[in-house]
This record gives sequence, C-alpha cells and structure tokens, in this order.
Amino acid sequence: MLLLGLTGSIATGKSTVSSILSAPPYSLPIIDADILARRVVEPGSAGYAKILAHFQPSTPDLLLPFPDDATYDRSKGAPLNRPALGRRVFGDSEERRRDRAVLNGIVHPAVRREMYKELLKCYLRGCWAVVLDVPLLFESSLDVLCGTVMVVAVRDPEIQMKRLMDRDSHLTREDAENRVGSQGDVREKAKRCEARGPGRGVVVWNDKGKEELKGEIERVMKEVSRASPRWWAWLLLLCPPLAGFAGLWNYWRGLVINKKWKEGELQAKAKL
Repeated sequence: MLLLGLTGSIATGKSTVSSILSAPPYSLPIIDADILARRVVEPGSAGYAKILAHFQPSTPDLLLPFPDDATYDRSKGAPLNRPALGRRVFGDSEERRRDRAVLNGIVHPAVRREMYKELLKCYLRGCWAVVLDVPLLFESSLDVLCGTVMVVAVRDPEIQMKRLMDRDSHLTREDAENRVGSQGDVREKAKRCEARGPGRGVVVWNDKGKEELKGEIERVMKEVSRASPRWWAWLLLLCPPLAGFAGLWNYWRGLVINKKWKEGELQAKAKL
C-alpha cells in the first residue's frame, strides 16, 4: 500500500486536492490530520485537558459558551475557541513559537496514534494507496513514512494571501501573514518535494482555476501510478512480511533523503 503524503500551506488548495483525490476516478481513502487533530482535543479528551491546563490561565477567552443544544454533554466542558487559540500560537515572536511548540507537543502524538490505526484499517481493506493529508508533513517528519509526497503550491505568494483573506474574512492582513508564515514557504516545500525524485515527490501547482487544478492532479497521479503500480499493493497485502520490509525500506530511504536535504541547506547557508 502506497502512503501518499499530501501537504502544502494554508490557502494553497490542499483541501480541494484532497477532495478530488477522494472522488472518482481516484477514490482514495483520506486520513486528514486536521480532522484527527480536532478529534483528539474534543471536550472530555486528554488533549483538551492539557490545553486548558497550559493556556487557560493566560487566555481568558479560550472557551466558547456552551452550545444551545440539549444533546451537548456539558460535563465534558465547553468547546475550544479556536480563533483565540490560533492568535495565541501563530506568529514569529519567541513567546508564540514557544506556545506553538507546547500545542504541537499535545496534539501531534495523539494524532499519530489515531493515524496509525486508520492506516492499518486501509491496509487490511487492500487499498492501493491512502492519502495522509498533513499540513506540517515535513515539520512533523511524517514524510519519512511516505512512499510519495505531494505538495500543493502556488508560485505567487499574493494569491495565497488573497485566498486566505477571502476565505477567513475576520483575519487582518497581519493575522493572515502570521498564519502563512507559521507554516513555512510553500515554494521551499515544493523544492524539497521534487528533490525526492520522479514519482517519489510531485508538486501540484494551483495558481489558476479548478479545471486547471484537475489537469495538474491527473498529470501527477499518472507519475505516481507508474512509480507504484496496483499489482505491488496486492503483493504487499498477500505477503505481510514483504509489506513490513517495504515499510522499513521506505522509512530508511526517507531518512536518507531528509539527511541530504538538510546537508544541502547547511551548505547553501554556509555560502551566504
């Protein structure tokens, strides 16, 4: 089974690509890290309790009022005010970086556990490929698990800003810049992706409309299919030891690719 790591940056169109990949003719199962991240911090969860313990003393508006819904279980606590939490962790200041690290330390391990459970279910169903939709795929080092990484990117940074502010009209320009900056330059992610090699790293450029985007996806999926044919997925399902070996090989190769990328970055910085 191919693990197709899907990433990008905020407002580049990653969710749209995920939606297209989940529908015919691809019909790929999607494991969405954002959905899992919401699940692991729902009221009553261990993640929710940890977030309240760290952030609530200094964030008075961290919780929303209880919903006007008779079916809501108030014993678990009020819903998180996600915009307030976002303002607390997005940005380049030392304090915000520190708070973001705390939040990631709460959410990421719980998301990984849920992700591994979903991956096992997809493998047992005999899926050819499964999409790991992870905004911070490289930053969380989940790319080392993936046979192929797909980055959704835009060449023009202003397109990204416009899409974000159109989508989230409550954001100021500064808020939007902070959110974009917190996820890194998507064009750098595209370069890192392409450095993995043909079929192992593909970039979907999304500067235009939806029809052009569909054409881009068709192009890159042909490349992905050539590198990881369906017969290989069936062979891995019928021979679990081979699947285990293939997983270890992908992991080792991912570590090597990341090491070379980081060495290249250090060399580039040394020349400055």
